[in-house]
Amino acid sequence: MGTPRDPFRLDGKVAVVTGASSGLGAAAALALAQAGADLALGARRTDRLEDTKREIEQAGARAIAHATDVSLPDDCDRLVAEAMSAFGHVDILINNAGIGTAVPATRESPNQFRSVIDVNLNGCYWMAQACGRVMKSGSSIINITSVLALTSAGLPQAAYAASKAGLIGLTRDLAQQWTPRKGIRVNAIAPGYFATEMSAEYDPSYIEATLLPRTLLGRPGRPEEIGPAVVFLAGEASSFVTGVTLAVDGGFLVT
Repeated sequence: MGTPRDPFRLDGKVAVVTGASSGLGAAAALALAQAGADLALGARRTDRLEDTKREIEQAGARAIAHATDVSLPDDCDRLVAEAMSAFGHVDILINNAGIGTAVPATRESPNQFRSVIDVNLNGCYWMAQACGRVMKSGSSIINITSVLALTSAGLPQAAYAASKAGLIGLTRDLAQQWTPRKGIRVNAIAPGYFATEMSAEYDPSYIEATLLPRTLLGRPGRPEEIGPAVVFLAGEASSFVTGVTLAVDGGFLVT
């Protein structure tokens, strides 16, 4: 008998990761590379994207990197076309690109609200469409939403919360459309409070008074702690999982 295949290995797979220039996107991309996948990386900050690309190559995987604004459907199509040209197939999509605002609802302008929705929700749909057109049965789409899609945390974040809640709905709908017909599983991950570039802008008093007391583990997540969840949902280890939202939040939603 041969050696059983490790369901957490992604050898021979190709993953597209958006928002891969820093934070959770870069950590997810590295985890996929360490599990054996090759990567097509997209982000608006190309200088930081090259840093992620070098780190992935140092891990022994192949990678391409392209400037991508996911709010532009043509950019999404172009990133997928580049992945197909370089690797011949796309098996995994990590819809991670996102932006956040904290503007009181009475003062948030239409353009401010639309800009968040355009990236966090619309951009994920354009990327899923682009990948869904070329993905084969057994592929996996993972949408990075947020615990703020399911609860509030004391900041005025109507646009961000609405976009991330919409992404959970999009996850469910794409799963019911594509899993039975195309064999593509679609799931979401809802991170809690992680120590990233985005959360570095939080006031320390807000972190101490609001975020940490609601996190059962009593600390922020480390970016590398998102990787195992991504690898799980990306491959055979989660072959019977679709349409779900997995919280990776240190217990934030329990409180």
